[in-house]
Amino acid sequence: MNNLPKFKFGNSGKVLEINLIQGGMGVGISLSGLASAVANEGGAGIIASVGIGELKGYLKEFGGDYAKANQEGLREEIRKAREKSNGIIGVNIMHALSDYVSLVETAVEENVDFIVSGAGVPRDLPWYLDGKDIKLIPIVSSAKYSNLICKAWSRLDHVPDAIIVEGPKAGGHLGFKREQLDNPEYVENALETIVREVVEKSKDFGDIPVIAAGGIYSGQDIKKALSWGASGVQIATRFVPTYECDANDAFKWAYLNANKEDIIIINSPVGMPGRAIKNKFLKRIYDGEKDKFGCKFACLKTCKPNKSSYCIADALVKAQKGDLSRGYAFAGVNAYKCTPKTCLDENGQFISVKTLMKKLSDEFSLPTSK
Repeated sequence: MNNLPKFKFGNSGKVLEINLIQGGMGVGISLSGLASAVANEGGAGIIASVGIGELKGYLKEFGGDYAKANQEGLREEIRKAREKSNGIIGVNIMHALSDYVSLVETAVEENVDFIVSGAGVPRDLPWYLDGKDIKLIPIVSSAKYSNLICKAWSRLDHVPDAIIVEGPKAGGHLGFKREQLDNPEYVENALETIVREVVEKSKDFGDIPVIAAGGIYSGQDIKKALSWGASGVQIATRFVPTYECDANDAFKWAYLNANKEDIIIINSPVGMPGRAIKNKFLKRIYDGEKDKFGCKFACLKTCKPNKSSYCIADALVKAQKGDLSRGYAFAGVNAYKCTPKTCLDENGQFISVKTLMKKLSDEFSLPTSK
């Protein structure tokens, strides 16, 4: 029996009820396979939209039109998820993407249940709903940005249906300064502080659920987040080493083989710090090696190819397909807790999302450790 607490979000029309949100992970780590499996277990599944066309080989089919390839790749994944699940399916669309607008328009056309957007300030997101009751959830890293988005969307008669607060323990690109991420005390306590601030400030705009994300790994972590005033949580890292995760098994094994000290902060070519698993590719880059590449996609507004040592889009696509000699895995701070003992079944196969959700439920039901 699933004992994870449920929460609702939605300001008009249909109100969605879930027990947690599965974090969007690109490139191609959370597609229809993972999203539909989570949705079938009562969570909200998220398809990550970034780089989806290149990953699926659509660039050639659409004559090198990067935006069109991504649109069609996203459309296909949404429809596949719908075929597998009647549950709640959303899409993560980073505001920093050069094809942000066309991806949002595609998600709206396909009637997703909700859109999550971060990596920037998506002030205009409600403009694209075209009258549809699709829930909108911004990702923020501070009460300042939460307040800014609430004010901007209020002018468009749409306050956020929920707010995801992503702390500095998350994987991938992070909305924090490098000096903050290099401060262990800050990293340890920031999420609680920011969640409490956002919960308080969001009251000015109504009863908006606040979702804690970044470093939420266990059922006990969920319990802590709820004690801070959060309505629910978003979990990403722990879903990677599952059978249904859309990444190649070699990518999943990077998590299972990682030690705590292997999870590091890197300076990404897109101008933001990020958290990843140390490997030989990253060592070569930090030793001064420069990949020969031409910018094929111009996929991120903040990327500066002329100052970059490698193409991050290319590196992440290769990693998703299992080539970690030419790419690397983004991961949250707790990825090292994913071990063969906890993430493989009795046959040595990756556990299912159903099994993981049961584990989270059982952990949540344990007495709080003192």
